[in-house]
Amino acid sequence: MEIEIGRGKKARRAYGFDDIAIVPSRRTRDPDDVDITWKLGDYRFELPLLASAMDGVVSPETAGIIGKLGGLAVLNLEGIWCRYEDADAELERIAQLPKDVATREMQAIYQQPLIPELIAQRIREIKAHGVVAAASLTPQKVREHFELALDAGLDILVVQGTVVSAEHVSLDESRPPLNLKEFCREVPVPVVVGGCASYHTGLHLMRTGAAGVLVGVGPGAACTTRGVLGIGVPQATAIADVAAARSQHMLETGEYCQVIADGGMRTGGDVAKAIACGADAVMVGSPLARAYEAPGHGYHWGMATFHPTLPRGARVQTVQNGSLQDILTGPARENDGTFNLMGALKTSMATTGYRDIAEFNRAELMIAPSLQTEGKLLQTAQGVGMGARGSSVSAHAPSNSNGAAEKALQEA
Repeated sequence: MEIEIGRGKKARRAYGFDDIAIVPSRRTRDPDDVDITWKLGDYRFELPLLASAMDGVVSPETAGIIGKLGGLAVLNLEGIWCRYEDADAELERIAQLPKDVATREMQAIYQQPLIPELIAQRIREIKAHGVVAAASLTPQKVREHFELALDAGLDILVVQGTVVSAEHVSLDESRPPLNLKEFCREVPVPVVVGGCASYHTGLHLMRTGAAGVLVGVGPGAACTTRGVLGIGVPQATAIADVAAARSQHMLETGEYCQVIADGGMRTGGDVAKAIACGADAVMVGSPLARAYEAPGHGYHWGMATFHPTLPRGARVQTVQNGSLQDILTGPARENDGTFNLMGALKTSMATTGYRDIAEFNRAELMIAPSLQTEGKLLQTAQGVGMGARGSSVSAHAPSNSNGAAEKALQEA
């Protein structure tokens, strides 16, 4: 339904994860009977989860850990790991930068040119762990570097930018735009492309022959695209729209393209809602940046944070309070939904009666503006459970005073 913004201008209403709820069905299941595996190309994964191609999240080491847990980690081939031999020294330097100079100093750090030998070396380091190797390049750089990665054993290529379209127009003849339709079909490994946030863009990306499409423009914890550019679609609506494009694409071609929700998820409930909206898998960054093993030393930033002329991201601090295993598969020892994300997904599917991801894509949803607050007065006042709003993962979460909690107890 369109709403009139003003004379001659209408807009659709869109929804984020906090605006919706999953409705229980007529049956429930045993969580042990729920199947959350998914496929990307010829590869099957136990967990429908990708780790974001961000320097503070994925290193060759964490890629190995996540792969052995059943997920897929994507290394940023244009990041610190392929610019510096001693990448950890630069990552530690970034973590120690004062807040007021962090962005400009990071711009200088990322001006160091890519070292082709390091691209191959990092892929080999991931492969040495015995896991599937995935890595990302931007549309501007992918033709220049992808063959090096393939020769080193790359299994899955991600072509990723803030917004990626199947039709890029440029009058600069010295920089011919990437023809995604030709490129995806000539690369001998599965190609994932994105981000996008609408039905038509998603459909056009699927028609390139991509194995998967990333959905999300600006929802990430470290991303400022929505503020800097004013571009973005709340994730629940974006995922549902691109999932509809997947259905249309399958009608046209008989080929199934994976829809991957990219960003905006803090808790197991968010992950479950992303799948219920139509995603086949999720890509997360900030939840994993909190891990003890994360290379960001307690900090997290996006791929466009260090853009030389128009940064679109912030370096945000997290609290390193669990292992990658704790965060992904548990056990959880916090009650705010930020641990055991995959266990929460399985339990959500079991509680609502769905057997696998394809079935859960068809779950009934409801607009629920009171979802986060109804009956949660004490939790909100005391900053626990749902009232914590993920405060266990934020270094600067506001604390609730004892007075506020006492007042809430009196009112209750």
